[in-house]
Amino acid sequence: MHDLVLPFSSELTAHQDPSILPLEVENLRYENKGVRIIDTVTLRVGPAGCTAIMGYNGAGKSVLLRLLHGLITPTSGVVRWSGNLSAGEITRKQSMVFQAPVLLRRSVEANVRFALAKRGFKGRVLRARLDAILVEANLLSLRHRPAAVLSGGERQRVALARALAIEPELVFLDEPTASLDPHATAAIERILHRAIKAGCKLIMVTQSVGQAQRMARDVVFLHSGRITEHTGIDEFLRAPHSDAARAFIEGRLFE
Repeated sequence: MHDLVLPFSSELTAHQDPSILPLEVENLRYENKGVRIIDTVTLRVGPAGCTAIMGYNGAGKSVLLRLLHGLITPTSGVVRWSGNLSAGEITRKQSMVFQAPVLLRRSVEANVRFALAKRGFKGRVLRARLDAILVEANLLSLRHRPAAVLSGGERQRVALARALAIEPELVFLDEPTASLDPHATAAIERILHRAIKAGCKLIMVTQSVGQAQRMARDVVFLHSGRITEHTGIDEFLRAPHSDAARAFIEGRLFE
């Protein structure tokens, strides 16, 4: 049975079992219909803060995210998690938020409740976590509203609440604010900052240099399926190592 732990509390990261981080990737490749999309990627992601995955459209960012999360299988290479945990335990300690969230045709509350119940939360623990996450995501006033009538920003907050409610150690985010206005983007980023502060690791694909500067601790820059650099955010912005990254930061086209 789960202990009563509320979202974004100081107890969020008090995991009883081993951590799945750091994440280590070695010589990862992915091909689809003879086209190599991810080309010999080797990467180590630590347990703290937010890691931003950046690059031009078509660089392979979303595919890399899905490979790391286990949604697709690599053609070759290894994705290695820390800790002596089963595949099921590793899956339960992570979640993902997509750019276009897929929500149940139910109320806001029912969407979050479904995710909690599926991960084994029951009774008073489920109810307490449900109420707490709705408050944290500023969704309490919308709890009975059908997901189908929500705005884009509200739908993304529901998706994020659903992902965070299950106490993940790691959340993958695929351009979660790409189609949102500044107000909705700020609301999402406030939730993410609180999750980071509570100890949740984020790996986030973003096209926005400004968002990376606000959110990220380090940046993985992908170009043509290869990592051209993996550095801290300050170094990435001040002195990018590759021509592609330099052009990206300056807003120039690069072929």
